[in-house]
Amino acid sequence: MNAVDNNEQNSLAAAHTRLSHQIGVVLRMGLMMLSAGASSYRVKDAMERLGRAVGIERLYAQVTYTEISLTAYANGTFRTEIAEQRVLGVNADRIDALARFINSLPNGDLLAEDAHRALDRIEKRKPLYNVPLSALLSGVACAAFAFLNKGGIPECVAVFIAAMFGQMVRRFMMKRHMNHFGTWFVCGVVASFAYITVITTARSLMLIDTSHQTGVVAALLFLVPGFPLVTAILDLIRQDFSAGISRSVYVAMLMLSSAMAVWCVTTGLRWSTISEIDGYSLTPIVLAIARMLASFIAAFGFASLFNAPLLACFIGGINGALINLFRLTVQDAGCPWLAAVGLAAFAAGLIAQFAARYCLHSRVSLSVPAVVLMIPGVPFYRALSAINNGIVTIALGEIVTIALVVAAIGCGLAGARMVTDSSWRTDRIPGLPKLSNSELTIPQAPPRGWQAAPPDTREIPPVR
Repeated sequence: MNAVDNNEQNSLAAAHTRLSHQIGVVLRMGLMMLSAGASSYRVKDAMERLGRAVGIERLYAQVTYTEISLTAYANGTFRTEIAEQRVLGVNADRIDALARFINSLPNGDLLAEDAHRALDRIEKRKPLYNVPLSALLSGVACAAFAFLNKGGIPECVAVFIAAMFGQMVRRFMMKRHMNHFGTWFVCGVVASFAYITVITTARSLMLIDTSHQTGVVAALLFLVPGFPLVTAILDLIRQDFSAGISRSVYVAMLMLSSAMAVWCVTTGLRWSTISEIDGYSLTPIVLAIARMLASFIAAFGFASLFNAPLLACFIGGINGALINLFRLTVQDAGCPWLAAVGLAAFAAGLIAQFAARYCLHSRVSLSVPAVVLMIPGVPFYRALSAINNGIVTIALGEIVTIALVVAAIGCGLAGARMVTDSSWRTDRIPGLPKLSNSELTIPQAPPRGWQAAPPDTREIPPVR
């Protein structure tokens, strides 16, 4: 009887050890997805699927923007682990690689060691774009964005140069894991000062007039955290409030840091950013072609800033060109701005879902670069400048505009998800697990005269 009890205790200890290895690899993958910018829903879904593959019977997860809490049940025992990750950023290539790994998982019988080796290969993948290429694409994307905001040739050229310098500084600071809010402030100072330097030099050479000051805000558009903003909206709509709220605060702080930078530079140099840009006047056909081309370039460039592969950048660029041309055209025809943005975001989600069926990239990598074009980054900078200049009415109007446009983008994307994904239409309510042989976990006093058995030196079975 005593020997039987001891064997049961040893079996339970072995099962708990196996579970520690199983939950460890699941937690590692969740942290990798979180650090790459994946939404809370995607992280939870991927961890649950990997957990089933390695032999975990039931998995419960609490995911915020920087922390994951896991409780796993298997083989009559359970284990809870909590981990924190501080590498905040976006890596669409890693998200796609992890998604392919998850989609290739067997239904069970996967060794945790094999899963670790697969994650090792994904973790060793280097950025797809080096610093010079990333800076070039950033400059091109922001210049195209400046054109979409009615910027002329002087604004586009100055924005191109300023965004290149700003992106190089950001890559340098991010590689050294510097504080994000300080990084955004420094990059904002560099980009805005570079823009002002270019315009001032061109004006001193009598190449342009003095009406190109407002374009400075377009030079900072590469700092708009579009990817975490979109995922924050999706988290909130999915009712993952702990992740959505923390991610939203992170986005707001980043935009505040960059806005403070441009305000400090423009105020110190007495540079106006309140007036509207009106840099060109084109025929409707030429304007439509130019808008489509600029939208494609901007979406392609922003996708590259998310470290998306070339094919994903191309598809995201096509998506952005189609939906942004539609949005601008219906706005010019009299459609309300918010309705146009919501319909365009809905179309972007549907296009991304259709394209994801025929390529190896996730929907988020194909839809976010497209909808980033509609995020009103310029009004945010104008709002802060207006507040500091005492023009409260203009500031309040810009802030309300930002909130409503962001809400319209979220509603459009969420609507597309609900149409194409049943898990977004209905919530699955999991039941509470029951531990088999749970009485083994209750400590009991050994009978009189009982002696402990020798330590079990057998090798623990492979982790499954």
